[in-house]
Formats: sequence, C-alpha cells, structure tokens
Amino acid sequence: MSDSASPDDRDRLADLVSDATRRGADAADAVLIRSTSISHSQRLGEIEQLERQESFDLGLRVFRGRKQAIVSSTDFSKNVLDELVGRALGMAAAVPDDPWAGLADPDQLVTEIPDLNMVDPDEPAGQTLVEMARACEDAACAVEGVTNSEGAQARWSYTGICLAASNGFAEDYGRTNTGISVSVIAGEGAGMESEYDFAHTVHIADLEDPATVGKRAGEKAVARLGARRMPTTQVPVVYDPRVAGSLLGHLTGAITGPAIARGTSFLKEKLGERIFAPDIEIVDDPHRHRGLRSKPFDAEGIANTKQSIVKDGVLTSWLLDLASGRQLGLETTGHAGRGTSGPPSPGPSNLYMTPGDQSPAELIADIGSGLYITSLMGMGVNGVTGDYSRGASGFWIEDGEIGFPVTELTIAGNLNQMFAEMRRADDLNFHFSTNSPTVRIDGMTVAGGGD
Repeated sequence: MSDSASPDDRDRLADLVSDATRRGADAADAVLIRSTSISHSQRLGEIEQLERQESFDLGLRVFRGRKQAIVSSTDFSKNVLDELVGRALGMAAAVPDDPWAGLADPDQLVTEIPDLNMVDPDEPAGQTLVEMARACEDAACAVEGVTNSEGAQARWSYTGICLAASNGFAEDYGRTNTGISVSVIAGEGAGMESEYDFAHTVHIADLEDPATVGKRAGEKAVARLGARRMPTTQVPVVYDPRVAGSLLGHLTGAITGPAIARGTSFLKEKLGERIFAPDIEIVDDPHRHRGLRSKPFDAEGIANTKQSIVKDGVLTSWLLDLASGRQLGLETTGHAGRGTSGPPSPGPSNLYMTPGDQSPAELIADIGSGLYITSLMGMGVNGVTGDYSRGASGFWIEDGEIGFPVTELTIAGNLNQMFAEMRRADDLNFHFSTNSPTVRIDGMTVAGGGD
C-alpha cells in the first residue's frame, strides 16, 4: 500500500486548479480523497457481512475576490470536471463576500514533510478479518455469565488524501486503520446487561489480541449484572479512561476559532487564564508516529506541530484555521481539517491529557461515596454557558473501592468548575484519537430514581 497518491491524482488536481484559474478564478484549491475498506461482521459464529469497498471523491474550491464556492464530484471524467469548474465559477459569482476566505500565502506553506509511518503496507486478506472477529466473539461468549452476542466486527481501511492549490502547494499522504469490536449480553430477562469493547490501530501489528478484547467485553457485561439506581446526591465522580476523553472533546469544541469568533463559547474570555489545576497539561500532537489522527500538514498546506493547548493549567491557544485566524486577527495554528464538500474548519488531531502521579486506586482511595463512570449517554452540554448534563452508568464507589454496578443516572455540573476541579491518574494509554487517564471531579450532582 503506497504512502502517496498516484501521479494521475496529482496531475488531475493540478489540471483542475489550473483550469479554474485560467477560466476566471483568482485562486483555487482542490482535494481528492480515495478510500479502500474491508469489513466483516458476524454474530454467534455466522458471517453476516464480508465486503470490500473502494470510493473516491474530489472537491474544488474557487475564489473570485472574497467570494468562494465549493463543488464536489465522484465522477472524474473530463467533461464532468469541465462542468464542475464552470459550476463553481458561476456559484462564486453569485454568493456574498466572505472577508476571511482565501488561500495561504506561499511563505506560510509547509516546507518539510515528516514521515509519520501512517500506512501499513499490506492489505489483509478477508479471511484474516474473519478469524479476528471469530476469536474476539468466541472469547467474549466464553466468559461465564454471557448469554448472547450482539455481534463482532473486524475492519481495515486505507485513506489517501491529495491536496493542490494555485498558491503552489501540492502534497499528499495516506493512513491505514485496523479495528475489532464486539458487543455481548449477560444475564436473562429483565436483568440483562450489554457491554462492548474495541481496539483499533494504524498498523495491524500493533493491534491488541482480539481474544483479549473479547474477554474484556464479556467480563464488563457480567460485571454490570444487578445494576441499581441511586438516589440524587452530590459526590465525587470518577471517569474511566474510555469516557474521560469526552471531557477533552468539550474543551476543544469551546476553543475552536469559529466558536470564539461568534462569541458562542463559555471560554471566549479565557485565553491566557488558568482554567485547570496548575499541574494539568493537554497536548495536541499531529506528528505522533502511527497516531490515529496524525497528519504531516493541515488541510490548507500549513505546517502543524505538537502543541500544549493547556500548560500548567493555563489555556494557551485557540484551535485556528486561516479563516478564523484572520477573523480574530491571529495566525492560523495549523489545525485546519477538510472534506470535499465544505471549506476547511479547525479541530484537534491526536489530543491527550498528560498523566498524573497517582494510580487510579490512589485517586479514589479517600472517596467515601462516589460514582465511577464507564458509559455516557446523550449530549446535554451547552457550549455557551458550559452547563453539563449527561446520562451515565458505571459503578458506585464505597470506602475508596469500586463496588456495585449502577444505572439510569444523570450527572450534572458546569464545565468551568469541572475543569478547575479535575484531578488525574497515571494510567494514560493511547487507545483512541483523544486520550485521557482516569480523572476525578469532586462535587458533581448525580441524579437517579433510586431510594
């Protein structure tokens, strides 16, 4: 599997951009995304799906003055691409001005492309995925107390991205991904509980043993049996690493340039201020080798770098693309991402909170009563005020130990206070694109329907 785009793709984009400027565009850029995927699913040992898909999509953006228009196509024939250019130019003539739109200046473009080892060179055979899913599901179902399976999946994909622009930029990169997952049911009748687990990596050699993933899913399902509802109370809440990353997602949603420019973020006045405890550091690293969201440059051809967006508890930076940076009078931070049918927009890459110096057991040792969360539901977060309310389930903490399972709870607080109260353990692992160790937040409201 090649790390780079084919010469045909690079030539196609160069010709498209050249055609757009020749026919009247002041500037133009184009992105081409090719994807290949193999997916397998089974349930109780019976194959439900085994398929291979290939797709490709192309997006063209043209500028006339400060007007911009974007069109896309999955048909690369010459007459269709000719029509695509004409349609884009016609749209650009009719839309309102966007004073912040525009390509990067040539001196802003990346000059050194890092090798991030993001492409596994060998596409796995379909039978390999079948065997992975089977091992995962068999191990889950072998756990005593598991009574049924909701199925197991194994998948592999390759995505190639090629970008060219009239400012002289022309580069490409690729990324592979291999993953397994399984969901099983424990118990009978009204007492049934379901749980899942999964793993995914850039290189298949790095993937966790499917049987280990399956066994863990089965054990989680059995541990949920007998889940209780709890009365409403205020207690410390501890987030398992599987869900703790969601808190970092709320942070990045509040510090993207468009949210700040619109004034719709609860953190809009907090740049340069301490919003976490003094020992908290949160890092975004687009150059992590074999990282799930690594990329050698951003979607506007800008160099991207490892950056601490929170350092010593202080919010140090917004996440900016060119447009939002211009609107705020700031330089882009190289966080632009892009599909084929819309303009670039900023977002994180491989985001993580650095670990603390306590084990998870030490972090909860002084909690008399509290909640250990393993699952979250709903998206009750107000980005303007920071008010936070989500459905949750997990385990009740008693006398510093994780105890019995609990369900049908709602946790509530405000992200400003939650961030300030956050403490973290030392168990950081890079299992996801956004990663966090176990975190603890005191004084949250836990609402339930129990007695």
